[in-house]
Amino acid sequence: MSKYDVSDFDADELNHAIDDTNFPNSHHISESVTSANNIINDENEGSRRHTASSMPMPVKRNGHISKSFSDDVFDVPGTPKTPRSIPTPGNWHEKCAFHHDLELDHRPSTREDLISDMANSYRMLLSSLGENPNRQGLLKTPERAAKAMLYFTKGYDQSLEEALNGAIFDEDHDEMVMVKDIEMFSMCEHHLVPFYGKVSIGYIPCKKILGLSKLARIVEIFSRRLQVQERLTKQIAVAVTQAVQPSGVAVIIEGVHMCMVMRGVSKTQSKTVTSTMLGVFRDDPKTREEFLNLARSK
Repeated sequence: MSKYDVSDFDADELNHAIDDTNFPNSHHISESVTSANNIINDENEGSRRHTASSMPMPVKRNGHISKSFSDDVFDVPGTPKTPRSIPTPGNWHEKCAFHHDLELDHRPSTREDLISDMANSYRMLLSSLGENPNRQGLLKTPERAAKAMLYFTKGYDQSLEEALNGAIFDEDHDEMVMVKDIEMFSMCEHHLVPFYGKVSIGYIPCKKILGLSKLARIVEIFSRRLQVQERLTKQIAVAVTQAVQPSGVAVIIEGVHMCMVMRGVSKTQSKTVTSTMLGVFRDDPKTREEFLNLARSK
């Protein structure tokens, strides 16, 4: 199965990456990647080949330039990677988020290595607010807050391959599979405050089914990041697509955003609903209606 990463895509590129050519299989992507590899191998052996093996390659598909990784990466469209989840390939330090020293490697060995620096940042924040970070009630708050933020964003350190853990099974079933009301907690990337809600996922299998709990795990991977609900909805749909390459995927998220509830317009009863319909769910109104009726039913 073709494996690709479009974590750096903008909105238009992401829309093209999840068009209906992904269904029921990803042979279009596979052919594009193979073609790009052949071109790179024919041109400038050596340095170009090294670059292609360590950095995303542009792939022209349906008239648009997209990006791809080699087949040893099992990934789906995601938010930009953090330094703790990307090692430094060779001397690629141009976008280092920690420093600009080419002599050093910027990747911490473990998540715990980040706690000290993050705690110092929280301590500075408390001081900026006019608080005394050394008083009894706040003495350990910076470290607690650092650990909490790492937990809230633990999805950056999780991969789809690890979450699925081989729970993909051959099954001759071609009717809708749906898991609804999956609890979701995430962090708004605009204000760093929570949003939460429920996710409903449906897909039409194409000779393969996914362990039911894995749908909840996919939600957990992408919600435990700095997010916007619109992107989160698409990421879940693409992840299910890559996992079992079904005939179609539908995802609906209903969320409550604290950035609207406890600040700004302060609308406490408002909810945000987003959806992504791919494959037969986009093309067939009856299939889409069936999913929506099931999602709304109690």
